[in-house]
Amino acid sequence: MATTSWGELKKSLRASVNEHNYTNWIAPLELLSLREGVATMAAPSGYVGTYVQRHFEDEILRALTAIDPAVRRIDFTVTPRAPREEAPASAVAEKATAASGTESQAQAGADTLTPGVSSAPPRSTSPDALSMQDRMLQPAPLDPHYTFDSFVVGKPNELAHAAARRVASGGEVEFNPLFLYGGVGLGKTHLMHAIAHELKASQPHLNVVYLSAEQFMYRFVQALRDKRMMDFKSLFRTVDVLMVDDVQFIAGKDSTQEEFFHTFNALVDHNKQIIISGDCAPNEIKNLPVRISSRLSSGLVVDLHPTDYELRLGILQSKVAAFRLKHPELEVADGVLEFLAHRISTNVRVLEGALTRLFAFASLVGREITLELTQDCLSDVLRASERKITIEEIQRRVAEHYNIRLSDMIGPKRVRSFARPRQIAMYLCKKLTSRSLPEIGRRFGGRDHTTVMHGVKRIEELMNQDAQIADDLELLRRALEA
Repeated sequence: MATTSWGELKKSLRASVNEHNYTNWIAPLELLSLREGVATMAAPSGYVGTYVQRHFEDEILRALTAIDPAVRRIDFTVTPRAPREEAPASAVAEKATAASGTESQAQAGADTLTPGVSSAPPRSTSPDALSMQDRMLQPAPLDPHYTFDSFVVGKPNELAHAAARRVASGGEVEFNPLFLYGGVGLGKTHLMHAIAHELKASQPHLNVVYLSAEQFMYRFVQALRDKRMMDFKSLFRTVDVLMVDDVQFIAGKDSTQEEFFHTFNALVDHNKQIIISGDCAPNEIKNLPVRISSRLSSGLVVDLHPTDYELRLGILQSKVAAFRLKHPELEVADGVLEFLAHRISTNVRVLEGALTRLFAFASLVGREITLELTQDCLSDVLRASERKITIEEIQRRVAEHYNIRLSDMIGPKRVRSFARPRQIAMYLCKKLTSRSLPEIGRRFGGRDHTTVMHGVKRIEELMNQDAQIADDLELLRRALEA
C-alpha cells in the first residue's frame, strides 16, 4: 500500500519541483516504511539523502501526510550496491590521475557525482551496465536558492549580472564564452546557477550541463580508466550550454586541459554557449597554456569587483526580509545592518554567515538584535575584519593615490593639495575601522577629534557634489577591502 501511494505522491512532487530536481533527487528515492511519525526512505547514496533532506524535506513531508498525517521526520538509508569491478588503467589515465591526486580520489568523485541512478531494485554498477548519461554527463546539483531573484545587484556586479541575464535569455548571444572572474564569495557561482535555472525553466529542451572543473576532470579520468574516451568526447560535444566553474583547477593538468581545450573549440564551432568562471582573469591563471587562456579571453571577460558598502547593505536587507517571512517576530534595531555592512567587508559568504549566526543567537536567547548584541555575538568576526584594515594602511593608500608624501598628509600643512587627501583618509578611517574619533585624530599628527568630525562631514558633502571625489573614494574603498 505504502509503495503504491508513494508512487502516486511522486507525481504530485514532480509538479512542485522542476523536472531537473525531480529526475536527480526525487525519482531515485523509495519509501521503505512509516512508523511512529518517521518515514524511512532508501537513497542511492548518502550524498543524495543529505541533499534531499536539506533542500526538499518540507515538500516530501507535506506529501507524506496523505499516507500518514502523523509523519514528522524523514530518515534515509543507503541502498546497497554491487561492488564495482576495477577497470585496468591505461598509461594516460595514470598520468591524468597523478596530476589530480590519486586514482581513489578520482573514483570517489565520480561516484559521488552520479546521484540520478535509480535505487530500486539495486543494479550492477559495472562500466557496461551504467549509462554514459549517468556516469559522465550527469550535471552537478544546482542550489535552488541561487536564482536571479535572490541575487542583489550593485555597482560592483552590475555588468556581470547583465551579461548573465543576456545569456540566460536563450537567444543569440554576441559573446562566447562568457568568462566571470573574481575573488571568493562575490557571486560567480550564484550567477552560473541562476543562468542554468533560467534556461531549464524557459527552454527545457536544451541540454544544459553545469559542473565544476574538478568534476570535469573526474569524469575525464573515469572515461580513460574505462576506455570510453570516444563516448566522453561525443557526449560533451553535444551539449547546448556548457558551464564550468573554477576553471583554474585544471591548470597544469596536461591531459585534462587538453581535452577541455578540444571540447571548448568543438562547442564554439557549433555555436553552443559556454559560461566559465575563475578566480582571476584567463591570462593570469598560472600554468594555463597561452592557447587556452587566449581562447577563454575571446568572448566577454567580466570582473566581479569586491562588494561596496551599498551592495553589502542591500544583501543584508534582502536576507533580513527573507528571514522575516518565516520569523515575523524578528526585530532588528536601527543601525545594526549599517554597522555590519561597514565592518564586514571580506566577502558575501562571511557577511551572510555572520547574519545567520546573529539570527540564531537572537532566536535562542529571545532578544531583539541590537548593536550591543551584535558586537557580543560577532566579536571574533569583527576582530578579524578590524585587523584587515588599519589606519596606517588607509593613510598609505591615500597618500599613494594622490601622489603625496605620507609625512605631508599627516603633517601640519593646510594647503589644499594635502588637506583634501587628509580629510578623505579621515573619512575612510571613520567608515572602515572601529577606531574612535580622538584616536584617529592622534594618528593624524595629534589633531583634535573635532577636526576629524569636520573632515568627515566635509567629505560627505563633497561626495554628492564632486563626482571625482566620489570615484576616488570608491576606488580607494575597493583597494582597501580587496
